[in-house]
Amino acid sequence: MSTDVESGVRGRTRRAILSAAALALTRDRSATLAMVAEEAGVGRTTLHRYFADREELLVAVIEDSWQAVEKSVRDAATDQGPPLEAMTRLVAAMVDVGDRLLFLFGDPRASEGRERPKPDVDPVLALIKRGQAEGVFDRQIDAIWIRSVLWGLVYTGCAGANEAQLPRHGVAPTVTRILFHGIDTTPASN
Repeated sequence: MSTDVESGVRGRTRRAILSAAALALTRDRSATLAMVAEEAGVGRTTLHRYFADREELLVAVIEDSWQAVEKSVRDAATDQGPPLEAMTRLVAAMVDVGDRLLFLFGDPRASEGRERPKPDVDPVLALIKRGQAEGVFDRQIDAIWIRSVLWGLVYTGCAGANEAQLPRHGVAPTVTRILFHGIDTTPASN
């Protein structure tokens, strides 16, 4: 099945299946096609019209999930506005595709053969470096480390929402609060 963008009913159905598959497989890595079909609200026959078997579905979910995450980062317009505002938009965009992040980071095959964006074209890293250059983000902390912490916080927040430890609408504000202020409530001493 092509990963080209499809429109109309067929495209919506395919996107619904892929989204449901990411969610079902995040909850249970051994989810069957029947479980995915039920999650998507389609019959198993319909699912088979789009994906011949579980392996084909997994490959499509991995690719579609990466595309969803990359699109969310692009749509956050991290190169626009003050760094704190851009980072807040980025966190919200990442949380919006939280089920996809949970799926990708929970499946070791999801990153096989996939290169990380080069530092000079990674919009997340560019935002962090811009914030450091403007004195908004700590210059003493490596930008790549900050990026890793950011992804980790978003993942943890989304996992917490899936486990009912945190309301879904509270994930982005909690992540940005911890990212910007840590967990220390005492004023910083100079």
